Amino acid sequence: MRGEQNGWPKFMLRLPPDLKAWIAEQAEKHGNSQNSEIIRAVRERFERMQAVKTAA
Repeated sequence: MRGEQNGWPKFMLRLPPDLKAWIAEQAEKHGNSQNSEIIRAVRERFERMQAVKTAA
């Protein structure tokens, strides 16, 4: 599968330099890849939004 890993579609993303640096720092701090850190951050936001929806 070209452009996919583990069946996940590839997604290109441009980041401001300060955000890219923060993601790199977090990835190193947690022993993760930068991709994993981005997924973690987006998932946390997603779960917060879901919690707000169910609380309403």
